[in-house]
Amino acid sequence: MGVKGKAAAAILVLLLFLGSLWLRLAYVPLYCLTAEGGLDYHWDSCLKGYNQGNKLPQKPNSSGSDVVEGPHVLSLCPGQNFQVSMLLSHLLASPAYTSDVLLKPYLSSWDELMKFMDALGPMVGLISKEIETKTSIIRKLALLSEDNPKAELALNAHSLNSMDAHSEEKNNLKVSRYTDAYHSVRSMIWVELNRGLVDFHHQTDSGCRTLLRLHRALLWLKLFLQKLAETPVAGRVKSPSELCREAYQSTLSVHHTWFVRKAAELAFIAMPERGFFFRLVCVQNQEELSMVLNRVVKAIAEVYDRTQKVLEENGMLDLP
Repeated sequence: MGVKGKAAAAILVLLLFLGSLWLRLAYVPLYCLTAEGGLDYHWDSCLKGYNQGNKLPQKPNSSGSDVVEGPHVLSLCPGQNFQVSMLLSHLLASPAYTSDVLLKPYLSSWDELMKFMDALGPMVGLISKEIETKTSIIRKLALLSEDNPKAELALNAHSLNSMDAHSEEKNNLKVSRYTDAYHSVRSMIWVELNRGLVDFHHQTDSGCRTLLRLHRALLWLKLFLQKLAETPVAGRVKSPSELCREAYQSTLSVHHTWFVRKAAELAFIAMPERGFFFRLVCVQNQEELSMVLNRVVKAIAEVYDRTQKVLEENGMLDLP
């Protein structure tokens, strides 16, 4: 092969490499990109969210090699607001370092979980409105800290409502990054404790107290999805409504008033049947549903356990 032939071959190899790299980047979750086109949080976390989050679990066959059950990659479900593949990506991007949780992908996970609840009907969707209020509090605190990085934040209704006067971009909470103060669960707790913003005896709108409420709700959803993923045994199959009620009674109900518990019971009655959840995550049967939901439950468990550990270390599991 002549010099020109070798040069042409080298150029072809380079183009093939760049093409494969572009295809890989094209499937990086959108939240990995900032408004300026750069990468948000950690590049390796974003790739982790794609590579691990979208692949279904494998199990060895009789020869000892791995066999993939179902499709290799979770596809986007057409015509749906909730996307289980995006939820997995956000969840898997949340863990940071050895024991921390990044707040931005954590809250993005909640955005997708709220879409999940909204898809279950208007009654269940009412619960997501309360969740949205709590995620908005932490996001507004992050914006407030971004505008006043050295000032002590006055956590009251006036300071939070004053955020409404900001530009449309900030008012819609579409900022590209958070400040160091609200970068992660540990950084938020450290900052709010050092500024004296956490009250262990009275209710406040601190990020720590708000996070605790989200944390409790995450356990409820984790348990519900875990129950929904279990393969029904012979006999009467429990409906999603029953499974959700059981999950609620063993988690969130102990923190709610009688009135809230009754309202939740009514919401669960209107929950769709099991077949609806097949369509919601784009699967054909219970076996495929179990594989997908078990992946989600595992990702939620990692985020939940890390958050639980941080809150427990700082004595925040019973904030009023």
